[in-house]
Amino acid sequence: MKITVELIRKLKEETGAPVIRVKKVLEEFKGDEKKAFDLLRKEGFEKAETRGERATAEGRVFSYVHHTGKIACLVEVFCETDFVAKNDLFQELGKHIAMQISFANPKDAKELEGQEFIKDPSKKISDLVKEVIAKTGENVKIGRFDRIELGN
Repeated sequence: MKITVELIRKLKEETGAPVIRVKKVLEEFKGDEKKAFDLLRKEGFEKAETRGERATAEGRVFSYVHHTGKIACLVEVFCETDFVAKNDLFQELGKHIAMQISFANPKDAKELEGQEFIKDPSKKISDLVKEVIAKTGENVKIGRFDRIELGN
């Protein structure tokens, strides 16, 4: 399989890995995109694990209201800097987490992180968080949340 600039760019965007690392891994796997993606994602998750103890003093509160208007959710998601809090990846993560809480009604953050993501059951919520950590280089944590259901 031929290694192209488009392929390198695609894997960089999907994994957050540096361009040089993406190129090296693609060369190692002779252009096999799936094998390269799997290794780069694994490396990103390993890096995310090392960031777990770093302080998360910034972040945002995200909300989601179900289209019926009968379920709403607020969740705080923390990161290390306000730059990441404004990042599209972080914003998307917050929206997905709020939607997940309104749908799956977890009792706490630990249960939430272990749940399959409703939009892609091949991933857990913890995987989504790790992906953002790997791509941004910052620690990200789910904080408090509250789910309100009409009549309950």
